[in-house]
Amino acid sequence: MNLDLHLEFLVEETSLKVALNHLLPKILNNKITFNIHPFRGKDDLLKKLPDRLQGYKAWMPQNYKIIVLIDEDRQDCKELKQKLEKIAQNTGLVTKSSKIFDENYSVINRIVIEELEAWFFGDSAAIHQAYPKISTTLGEKAKYRNPDKITGGTWEALEKELQNVGYYAGGLSKNEAARNISEYMQPERNTSSSFQVFYHTLLELQS
Repeated sequence: MNLDLHLEFLVEETSLKVALNHLLPKILNNKITFNIHPFRGKDDLLKKLPDRLQGYKAWMPQNYKIIVLIDEDRQDCKELKQKLEKIAQNTGLVTKSSKIFDENYSVINRIVIEELEAWFFGDSAAIHQAYPKISTTLGEKAKYRNPDKITGGTWEALEKELQNVGYYAGGLSKNEAARNISEYMQPERNTSSSFQVFYHTLLELQS
């Protein structure tokens, strides 16, 4: 384990930064430092990513790793991952997926399927703790049992569930919901497969 490991997170929006600020201390040991850099949406991240990675390459120490987190948003997951991989490789940076044997890598690309809110549905107990009017059986509903396969949009689904019991009549505040729910999330119990991939990626970095 590298005690000086530092992680640079590139995320597409502020709500994911808000959630990670609560989640990462629950996953990472206190020897690991991190920064989270939000962009103005998915298109903004994809547009600026080549220059950002090129900038990192010019000065980044060996103990740094870059983790790119981006929503699937009903895109083809494999195509989106390939796009991220190609951007990194075009800058000369080695990704975790492309490394050969024990070769050192600098970039980890991870897809949030389908949106951040799917990670929230993966921990329905946390939603209930943040918003007590929400039923403790929310996660048992057929459409929420597999958070990564919720149809019609996970953000819309979360807003609807919260509004049905009297929260956010004027519209869901993504940052506020991210802050409230992530405070209670327990990574090991999350039922979102994409969250578990992300979670175990971070655990692997510490092994």
